[in-house]
Amino acid sequence: MTTAFTSPVTDLLNRLAITFSVIEIPLSEDKKPVRNLEELLESQGLEPKSVVRSVVFRTGSEKFILLAVAGGGRADWALLRNHLDERKLRMAEYDEVPEATGYVVGAVPPIALPEGLKVMVDSSLGDYETVVIGSGILGYALALKSADLLRAFGDAEQGSFTKA
Repeated sequence: MTTAFTSPVTDLLNRLAITFSVIEIPLSEDKKPVRNLEELLESQGLEPKSVVRSVVFRTGSEKFILLAVAGGGRADWALLRNHLDERKLRMAEYDEVPEATGYVVGAVPPIALPEGLKVMVDSSLGDYETVVIGSGILGYALALKSADLLRAFGDAEQGSFTKA
């Protein structure tokens, strides 16, 4: 059963004529997504490591950056600081994430973001034919072809930003 819903993410994908499927993620009693997302994805025939995490950073110059990374890779902090020409870089605080992205932690998509937010796309996305992204709404994720997601990024900066 798929619940029909819309979000800025589904609106963007529909505008770009990109096919996606909705994955319903049961929420726990305290309204948090289940912790066994990997099991849920496996049960639907999806690669658990194909989840694209949207990691939000705040630079020393007070700018927010979103790094889209798949496969559980860890950001290479030194490389990111150097690439951004920033001396300081830190993870965004929990309450800064909605301020920077317009979405709550746990539902942040890598696309359909505010204009001024710099998006960097790690090359790890190309390791998976199908990827899973946040839908913008807690309790739902979206599965789509990684090539389509890369197209949806538009002119977002792409490169290798994680440790091997």
